[in-house]
Amino acid sequence: MTLRRIVNQIREFVRSKRGQILIQVIVFGSIAVYLFSGLVGWTALNIKASRQAYSREEALQIAEAGIDYYRWHLAHAPADFQDGTGGPGPYVHDFRDKDGNVIGQFSLNITPPPLGSSLVVVESTGNLNADMPVLRKIAAQLAKPSIAKYAVVANDFMRFGEGTEVFGPIHSNQGIRFDGLAHNVVSSAVASYNDPDHSGGNEFGVHTHVVPADPLPPLPVPARTDVFEIGRQFPVPAVDFAGITADLAQMKTDAEANGFYRPSAGALGYHIVLRTDDTFDLYRVTGRVNPPSGCTNSQNQSGWSTWSIQNQHLIGNFPFPANGIIFLEDDIFVDGQINGGRLTIVAAFLPDNPPFRKNIIVNSDLLYTQYDGSDVLGLIAQGNINVGMVSDNDLRIDAALIAQNGRVGRHYYRPPGGGSQRCSPYHTRQTITLWGMIATNQRYGFAYTDGTGYQIRNLNYDGSLLYAPPPSFPLTSDQYITLSWEEK
Repeated sequence: MTLRRIVNQIREFVRSKRGQILIQVIVFGSIAVYLFSGLVGWTALNIKASRQAYSREEALQIAEAGIDYYRWHLAHAPADFQDGTGGPGPYVHDFRDKDGNVIGQFSLNITPPPLGSSLVVVESTGNLNADMPVLRKIAAQLAKPSIAKYAVVANDFMRFGEGTEVFGPIHSNQGIRFDGLAHNVVSSAVASYNDPDHSGGNEFGVHTHVVPADPLPPLPVPARTDVFEIGRQFPVPAVDFAGITADLAQMKTDAEANGFYRPSAGALGYHIVLRTDDTFDLYRVTGRVNPPSGCTNSQNQSGWSTWSIQNQHLIGNFPFPANGIIFLEDDIFVDGQINGGRLTIVAAFLPDNPPFRKNIIVNSDLLYTQYDGSDVLGLIAQGNINVGMVSDNDLRIDAALIAQNGRVGRHYYRPPGGGSQRCSPYHTRQTITLWGMIATNQRYGFAYTDGTGYQIRNLNYDGSLLYAPPPSFPLTSDQYITLSWEEK
């Protein structure tokens, strides 16, 4: 077959199939155009989405810059919640890129802390100057931590016996023996110490005798999650109890200016009965319960007394002060109930002189109505915070307690024996429940190893105290930290 003949056959074949090939070209060409158009549209959409995501991220970073700026501002002007303007917000600031060009703004709304709190709410809205403006909003809570960050904090050795269950952090500037159950961190300012409750070598700054008892240093510290659920830390920085003296002086000044202040009662102290209508009754105590025959200070405890009221005289009924501070330069008995109140009650005589340090006594229920952080009460004693001899068998104290130079606890009241009733029937009480926190300079305690005192002791930490403590409560830092961050 010649080449010419082969070419002619091919031409004849193409001529006979021409219509079919044209249809296939049209069909596949249309599909290709459709797919290419979709690909172009998808690419354009992705570019647009990427640009929008980039713009949204920039707007978010601008909003974050607003939060960072105001935290810096509070570090330099901790009481300024109006951005240095003296007027209401919002407060708008330009945001510049690295070349100094304005690319957006952040707008701030500041909610100042309520009475007695350090909690500041900052809302920052970031706005990016773009073809289509983009807004992102962040809300952050900033606060200074107070001494109420601990369920129990002490400047002395501490021992928690079996059956003690504590919710909230515990700290001692000395050592801690803990034989109960801790649901939060237990810490000490010392690495090791010689426990005064028994003989033997130095033990860990935080240790337990729950079987199997901890080994002695320098052996490794066991985890013991059966006792320390979250763990233990030592050594850590100490808590400054001496600095509270300066806080008391400022509280006195504030009470005289815009609170409630009274000098010495000229008797045996004052009695405050808190009421749910935001008022309190104030009594002058004129007589204390005499100890029964044989009820004596057998352990030579400093300041021992029945610390129980026999006679009193009503001075009057007063509204809760505007700044929430009640400062009395005498011993104070406190009980009653609050509803929505925020108070700090201080018993102190200034300038500080050890023989004249004042105490606070709680013998009857001291209660909140609400447990959502809206009811807050602080008791600060220059000396001791006592539970007296004639106290409720089932006693509840809802408050943050500070004994600056003394201790939080109950004196030893002798049980019956030797043919004498001694301090009976008040030598034993059934249950004491605390909702709040304890800060004590000396060893605290409501019970003794011979079975006297309160048989059941429930210590419940009020977590709302950390950043919303009672008015003018001592702080552990002068720097604001970020508690929460969320996009609105």
